[in-house]
Amino acid sequence: MKESPIFTRTYDLLCWLIPMTVKFPRRHRFVLATAVQQKALLFQERLIEAGRDPEPAPILRAADTELQKLRLYLRLCHDLKLLSMGQYEHVTRMVSEIGRLLNGWRKKAEATV
Repeated sequence: MKESPIFTRTYDLLCWLIPMTVKFPRRHRFVLATAVQQKALLFQERLIEAGRDPEPAPILRAADTELQKLRLYLRLCHDLKLLSMGQYEHVTRMVSEIGRLLNGWRKKAEATV
């Protein structure tokens, strides 16, 4: 399961996102940067849990909620000018692709219940 594209794309997101948020101004680094990092990491943890669980549907729903929260935080980062338009477009493309992969997995998991 770990070879699934969603795991790779989420890892790539983390590799891009963490160094980006570390560059936030000090006044935003300890609140917003930390929140973004924690949501992204929690999302990946949910995926790992779902990949190991015989009934992943409830965990995937929780992962979807975490992804929605991450989207909100990323929009806030853009609105506060912590991410440029190009950076925001890049990260939203990454998150959208992950969201599509997650929805596919959710539908498959819910169909087997």
